[in-house]
Amino acid sequence: MIGYYVHHHGAGHLARASTIAQRLATPLTVLSSLPRPARWSGGWVELPRDDTGDDRPGRDVAAGGALHWAPLRDAGLRERMAAIAAWTAAARPRLFVVDVSCEVAAFVRLLGVPLVVVGMPGIRTDQPHQLAYRLASAILAPWPAFAEPLIGIVPWRAKLHAVGAISRFEGRTLPATADGLRSAAPHEADAPQRRRVLVISGRGGTEIAAAQLAAAQRATPAWSWDVLGAPSGRWEPDPWPAIAHADVVVCHAGQNLLADVASARRPAIVLPQRRPFDEQQATAAALDQAGLATVLSGWPAAGEWPALLRQASVRDGARWERWAPGDGGA
Repeated sequence: MIGYYVHHHGAGHLARASTIAQRLATPLTVLSSLPRPARWSGGWVELPRDDTGDDRPGRDVAAGGALHWAPLRDAGLRERMAAIAAWTAAARPRLFVVDVSCEVAAFVRLLGVPLVVVGMPGIRTDQPHQLAYRLASAILAPWPAFAEPLIGIVPWRAKLHAVGAISRFEGRTLPATADGLRSAAPHEADAPQRRRVLVISGRGGTEIAAAQLAAAQRATPAWSWDVLGAPSGRWEPDPWPAIAHADVVVCHAGQNLLADVASARRPAIVLPQRRPFDEQQATAAALDQAGLATVLSGWPAAGEWPALLRQASVRDGARWERWAPGDGGA
């Protein structure tokens, strides 16, 4: 049995766990504050939340800087850790993967279970991250070995395993292409002469405003725009067709969304969003240095979009194989 802690923020941590679980011969149980997905076939322990308390003084949520989130006298935190300990005592896992929580990593190691921590890009030189890396038997890095988006890994490099990006779409069939023509896609009959740009954001949020999108669309009449996620509010349970049939994808620099775009081998314009520890900025810098995508520091003026889309569309999407070879989950 393998235990696997999945953080509840966004959808990426769960997507990554699902991809890995599908390739495991060993049974796996997820422990998370998220509710069990309808199609999840493995074990699942829904944990109490630890962020429902008030903000009264004296909670010392960071434990004097040693941790990120461990508020004093919080019933949710107490019940959460008790549930992890109870499952561990009953299941006796051979291994515990943590994606991501420095507190859960430390707790699991104190229970005497071999620990694998999933690395995250960004500046992780703070004490809690360094503690988790110190305690881990191995650090799983879902990016290629040539990239180093995790600042603070140098002392622990010997236990780092860079496996390449991990996408839920690994193994999906790419659309047929020949001389720039793509197989039929949704809505293609509406405007067959127009090229397609997909703007997509994950559930972690975006800084792109609806007015910015509207101005870009007006400035690029030769392009058909589609938007999944904020600010449109529209989402597809399976966004693979939209990603795979886009001539250019405009996205943020979240690990899992980039992994999906890379799996589809689509040219991309990447706009890193503000996240703790400069996570997306670090990832975008690695992409830029490797020449894998067009990386921008902010949303361009409307008049810049025609040239940007034209330039991005001629970038060879096959370069993405360096980032996501297709076997990261395995």
